[in-house]
Amino acid sequence: MLGALDKLTALLGPARTLTGADVSEDDWHDESLVAHWHAPDIVVLPHSAAEVAEIIAIAREFSMPVTARGSGTGLAGACVPRDGGILVAFREMSGILEIDVENQVAVVQPGVSLRELDDALRRHGLVYPVFPGESSASAGGSVATNAGGMRAVKYGVTRHQVLGLEAVLGTGEIIRTGGKFVKATSGYDLTQLIVGSEGTLAIVTEATLRLYPRQPHAATVLAPFRTVAEIAGAVPRIVQSGAAPMILEYIDMMTMAAITAARGLELGIGTAVKEAALAYLVVVLESRDPVRLDEDIESLGDLITTLGALDVYVLPAGAAAGLIAARERAFFAAKAAGANEIIDTVVPRAQIPEFLAQVSAIAQDTGSMVLGCGHAGDGNVHLSVFQPDPERRERLLRRVFEAGAGLGGAVSGEHGIGTDKRAHFLALENPAKLALMHRIKAAFDPDGILNPGAMLEPSSEATSAVPG
Repeated sequence: MLGALDKLTALLGPARTLTGADVSEDDWHDESLVAHWHAPDIVVLPHSAAEVAEIIAIAREFSMPVTARGSGTGLAGACVPRDGGILVAFREMSGILEIDVENQVAVVQPGVSLRELDDALRRHGLVYPVFPGESSASAGGSVATNAGGMRAVKYGVTRHQVLGLEAVLGTGEIIRTGGKFVKATSGYDLTQLIVGSEGTLAIVTEATLRLYPRQPHAATVLAPFRTVAEIAGAVPRIVQSGAAPMILEYIDMMTMAAITAARGLELGIGTAVKEAALAYLVVVLESRDPVRLDEDIESLGDLITTLGALDVYVLPAGAAAGLIAARERAFFAAKAAGANEIIDTVVPRAQIPEFLAQVSAIAQDTGSMVLGCGHAGDGNVHLSVFQPDPERRERLLRRVFEAGAGLGGAVSGEHGIGTDKRAHFLALENPAKLALMHRIKAAFDPDGILNPGAMLEPSSEATSAVPG
């Protein structure tokens, strides 16, 4: 490692090549509750794609794993340091290079936070619609994990917003994909292959992102229901109505109690309704015209009432903002309550009730408690698992993931596989697809040094130990 450290220091200088006590503890881990983590051996702070390419060349020479890191807000142990490896931290590549108002795109470096991007776009009346629940998340990290969030029901997830990339392959080659256009039929779509690959195919050094007009008016409707099944039945009708909700969420009774208590929120729900409601539907509409918004809210309220809601509340602005913020921070409420794992299985939205019924049976059978909320509009179910015994918890998770897959779903809807869910993903995925994924990785990263152990088992070429 000393030879590599010498070369990295010569390339970047001692202020941007960190070891030992100079390494921030923030670089040790992400927000996973179960990943194995430790201090990085070497942290480097590049300023350009060219420097990242040189870092890759040094890593290849010394057979060292390389992990890219943004803000460390991931939940799957994907960006944790590898033993004997190099951690590429992008906090000094955090610029907004361009906001092209006419083409409605932004060109950003990977380390810029979504909060910083949103603040800059607000001045232009534009928005980048990916809000994964943590505004300190980096643009590069959201690309790596194909981040989603509550607005995905209207705008889609990260892959729908990434128009082009600059990226460094595991060979040290720099490529550019896509551009300031929304469609092309010129060769393989390498942009979409890299999005969601969790840093295993390439290290993203620049992203061209699609922007939208920022809607100035929004309103939040809260509807308590007797069952999640009723909510699941209501969701298609709401989508088909043409209301075009920006947010369409369900929150179970216990999760609602936890997140509102954590923020001291009072939503004005009567005692009788609280006692009867087992789940809540949250719908946010937006519009450029306040009169049109009022009309849409009235129509939505009438529809929800006919679909079985116990009541319909149009929340005041303060309460609405507080509830959305509380929902976005549901992970931290669950963590504070002692959750042992957080997962984000996705199923077709009509199968949510059946999936949750199976989860309830699995939880009871394993002596566990499983609470949830999720993106009702796209079937992404977030579950907080309370089971301290590791072996019993892993059996529960495998059964939950099997249940989701059996209903036409997938292990992860937005958090990614990382190291945490790798064993479950590999056990449930089609072997032919896994073999193809390994061949694709070998083409991008022939030495297997890019984030080995995330998503796939590390290849034979990756000689260093890999956690997870």
